Formats: sequence, C-alpha cells, structure tokens
Amino acid sequence: MWDDFLSQSKNGMFLFRRDYMEYHADRFADYSLMFYAGERLIAVMPANRDGDLVVSHGGLTFGGVVSDKAMKASVMLEVFAALRAHLIESGLKSLIYKAVPHIYHQSPAEEDLYALFRHNAKMVRRDISSAILLKDKLPFSKGRKWAIKQAQKHGLEVRKNEDFGQFMPIEAQVLGEKHNLRPVHTAEEIQLLAERFPNNIKLFSAYCDGEMLAGVVIYESDTVAHAQYIAANDEGKQKGALDLILDYLITDYYRNKNYFDFGISTEDDGRYLNSGLIENKQSFGARAIVHDFYEIDLA
Repeated sequence: MWDDFLSQSKNGMFLFRRDYMEYHADRFADYSLMFYAGERLIAVMPANRDGDLVVSHGGLTFGGVVSDKAMKASVMLEVFAALRAHLIESGLKSLIYKAVPHIYHQSPAEEDLYALFRHNAKMVRRDISSAILLKDKLPFSKGRKWAIKQAQKHGLEVRKNEDFGQFMPIEAQVLGEKHNLRPVHTAEEIQLLAERFPNNIKLFSAYCDGEMLAGVVIYESDTVAHAQYIAANDEGKQKGALDLILDYLITDYYRNKNYFDFGISTEDDGRYLNSGLIENKQSFGARAIVHDFYEIDLA
C-alpha cells in the first residue's frame, strides 16, 4: 500500500520505497507513518526513531511528508496536527524534518513548509546543492570545454554499465584522500540497490583501452537526474574522463529531464561551504538550490 501510494503521489520518489529504505533497516529503527482521512490514505512520512527523537529519515538525504495530488494547505495543517499529537502521545520530544527540495516535486507540494511554520519549526540546517535547469542550461566554462576535448583526443568512450565493484574502490579512494570519508554505500550495497531499482540507479563510466578511468552513479527520479557518486582515478583526472561523462549525461542522455543535480557542497551541518567543490559544479552551469532541515520541539 505504501509503495502504491508513492507511485500516485506528487512528491514521492524511489528513495522512499520500502525496498530501498529497508536495505539498511539494521541501522535505523523505522518509525514511518501513514496518514488517513477516514479510510483513505492521503500522506506518508518516511521516518526513524532515535531515543526520544524522530527524523524524516536518518538514512535518506531528505524525506518529509509525501502527499497525494489532492492535498491542500488546510488538510496538511490537519496532517501536522495529527502528527504532533501522535508523537507527543508516544513520549517523543523532538522531530527533525528534512524537507523534499522542490526540484523533486512532480507538481507543487510545499504545503508542509507552511505547516512547519505554523508549528513554530526552527530551521536547524541548510545545505546548498547545485542543479542545472536542463531546458535552459548555461554554457560550460572554457576549462570544462577544454577538458572534454582532451578526453576525446585520448579516445575515451562513455558506457552505461553495471560494474559497481570496479567503480566503488575508485570512489572510496577519492573520498578518503580528499575528505577522509568513506562512501555511504559499499560496493555490495549499491549493487544490491541497482538490481532492485534498475530504472533508477545507473552507472556511467569512461574507458580507455578497456580500463575504467572514472564513473558517475546516477539516482534517477521522475524530474531529476542526481549524481550520487562522482570519481576518477589519477589517469582519468589527467585525461578529462569525468568531464566527458558529465557532458554526455547533461547534453545527451538526460536532456529531457527537468534537472541535473550535483548534490551538496556544504559540511558541518551547512555551516561550511566547500568553495572549490561548488565552483567545479558551477563550471558545468549548475546553480544553487537548498536542502532545509527543521526541528519541531514537542515538549
């Protein structure tokens, strides 16, 4: 019923499907909620519980109230009133709400933002992401155009593939060297998810003489192609492998999507902007959207 509702909603996506959320069920105590008007399901909210705190959802980049296409502002206020009453009755003290950015909406769906305001929600985090409006995209910078030509001169080719086991070590090395971090997913996890969601999770790689030099893992929703992972090895960096892949995705493969999204460039809960990272994304013509986090005190 949950998954069927998502397929008919105005702001749902595959990340909220049960088969996606539950691949890491051992790490999060699920507290997802379903809202009814009489017998009719009108909204759902992916969530997990952590002590006396509820998050929508700790294992996802975002995940607020997903509503049907009939949802109106007055009804959303009732949804939030019921949500608040339920959480208080359950002894919970706080709700962290990770709003779904507007570019992922299939139709206008910001009734929840107004309801948050009415419930005195406080913004506690704002991340800045970079996206391209594909029907009116800005030109690539001179540096990007030069790198694409270099990749073409070296004879690199871009192919869609399923070799996550070869790509994820490249991603892990880049994250470790640059940021002292590890990928959110292991190679086995992303392979499993790609098998469950072959129309949504895709890997595009650049090759030279049969060797993978770089790759981009795309999370594809109805309106957005999101670059979940982007990485190149040393040879790939020298030969412009990522530039070639991204040019192919932005100008060709995903030209009919609404947006191409590079993801966030902030750290420390949004308080630090990685200028070099966001400049790189902006050189492809991407510009800012925000991911907002709110807190409702239930005490």
